[in-house]
Order: sequence, then C-alpha cells, then structure tokens
Amino acid sequence: MADPAHTDPGRIDVHQHVIPPARGQAMAGRAAAVGWPAPAWDEQSALAMMDRREIATGILSYAAPLAGPDDPATAREVARNVNEFTAELVKNRPDRFGHFAVLPLPDVDGALAEAAHALDELEADGVLVLSNAHGRYLGDPVFEPLWAELDARSAVILVHPTAPPGPPLADVPLPLVDFPYDTTRAALHMTMRGVPRRYPRMRTILPHAGGFLPYAAQRFALAARLHTDATGDGGGTTPEDFLTDLRRFYFDTAISTGPATLHALLAFAAPDHILYGSDFPMLPEDWGTVFDTALGAYPNWEPGRLHAVDRGNAELLIPRLARTPVT
Repeated sequence: MADPAHTDPGRIDVHQHVIPPARGQAMAGRAAAVGWPAPAWDEQSALAMMDRREIATGILSYAAPLAGPDDPATAREVARNVNEFTAELVKNRPDRFGHFAVLPLPDVDGALAEAAHALDELEADGVLVLSNAHGRYLGDPVFEPLWAELDARSAVILVHPTAPPGPPLADVPLPLVDFPYDTTRAALHMTMRGVPRRYPRMRTILPHAGGFLPYAAQRFALAARLHTDATGDGGGTTPEDFLTDLRRFYFDTAISTGPATLHALLAFAAPDHILYGSDFPMLPEDWGTVFDTALGAYPNWEPGRLHAVDRGNAELLIPRLARTPVT
C-alpha cells in the first residue's frame, strides 16, 4: 500500500554531485569516456532542480578520479580545491547543501590528511571514496589506517562507483552495468576482508541500491563457507554472519526504484539504512523524475517507511539536518 504518512516535501538527497567550474572540462571528458551524457552544474540550477523535486538538502560530492595513477600530488591538490569550493557552498547555504569530501586514494597519507582537514576545518558531513582506486579495491590492507581513522570519527562514507579494471564491453556504456558491478565488487571485497566488522562505527553508503548486492546477497553469503580464512579474523564465519555484515551498509535509491529493485532492497536492507538519492546532474533531471515517481508509486510501503527513506533515515545519519520537533 502507498505510505499515507508521506506528506513531507523536504527530502534529503545523499547522492547529489557538484562540478566546480575548474573541473567542468575534466568531467565532460570523463562522461564521454564512459559513454554517458555530459553533465553541467551550477548552484542556481541545482537549487531550482531541488525545488522542483521536493529536495530540501543535497549532500554534494565530486565523483571522478582526481588525477592519473602516477600523480598523487595533483590528486591531493584537486581534492583540496574541490573540497574547499564545496565547503564554501555549504557555508553560504547550510540549509540546502551538505558535503561529502573527496579523498585522493590510493594515496593513504594524502587521504588521511584531507579527511582531517575536511572533517575538522571544513565541517564536511562525511567523505567520498571511489569503489576502486586505480584498480586497488577497498578491502586492500593498505587502506586499514584510513578505515581506522574514519571509524574512530564515526564518519559517513559514500562509496561511489567508477570503472573497473579491464576493457569495457563494446556498445554498453560503463554506467549501465560496470558501475553497479563495481559497487558490488567493492562492498563484497570489504566484507570478505572483514572491514565492516572491524570498523562498525563507520557508516558506509552504497549508491544505486548497492548495485547487485541485495539481489544476490544469499549467493554472496556462500563466501563465508568458501573462504572462511580469507581475512584473518574473518569477513563472516557463517552465511548468517556474512549477511549481517552486508546489512551494515547503507543504500541509496538513485536510479534504483523499479519495482523489482525496490522489492529486493526493502527485503534485504535494515529499515533505517535506505536513503534517498538523485545522482543529479550525472543523471539528467528528466530521467531522475521518472525514478522519483516510481519511488512514491511503489505499492507496498509500510506506514512511515517512505518518509524514512526520503528524510528520516538521513536525519539519523547526519543529525545536523534533523528538523527541530514542533512543541
């Protein structure tokens, strides 16, 4: 049944992107390389889109490689510039914008420094990492110091997909299947290596309903039997343990509100771990409104749960965005 309690137009969008003017050409080139429409962004257009789509606040992030694999200095510089640009937007409109700071992985020292600067000085709401860092996935032991630091801070982390290693499939744009595949791959690698279990205070968001993770979770749970010694302390000693670890992730709804997708997501994820996402401007607005409509029209909402997806769960995740109760 439709959710009768869904009357609040103030969505919190945890998956909305920013493209600073200095990065517009690079982002257009990136879009062409992956076979996707070139996005354009400016503050006023973003706010107008948000008003049309009943989004009160958008958590902005920059989701593209920062530099080549052999140029960590440039990656650090670009990360700092992007994060300071975005922080200024949030400073001017804290009611309308939030900020997930981009980190220059696989440079762990650079990522630690940027995380500290962004979270302490720029007051970012969390951080963004790509699903693989020039081919190095997030369960790699080299990233342990970063996870330990983010866990100590109880940080929110958005794991955004990027192109997996290897050549793309001819005539199939990367975002169609390779991006959700790489989200799934990153989450499974982290879980196999025990990252969610060792660092339970991190709140990690998987975009696009977690790729294929909810649909294939039972299949992935076989990993607990096949590779119980893969992580030292174990990514899950039983299938049930493994499923518990997979359910530690949060999931957003960007491009993922078809009835089959929502059915799998709602059946798998913890009720307070599903968040609204638009993926604007990477997903053009006219495409995104189709998914918004499908989200509201899903026929099997339990009372109050659509409001939780639209806003309530994000308020728990980022308490500064919680509205003051009316007394």
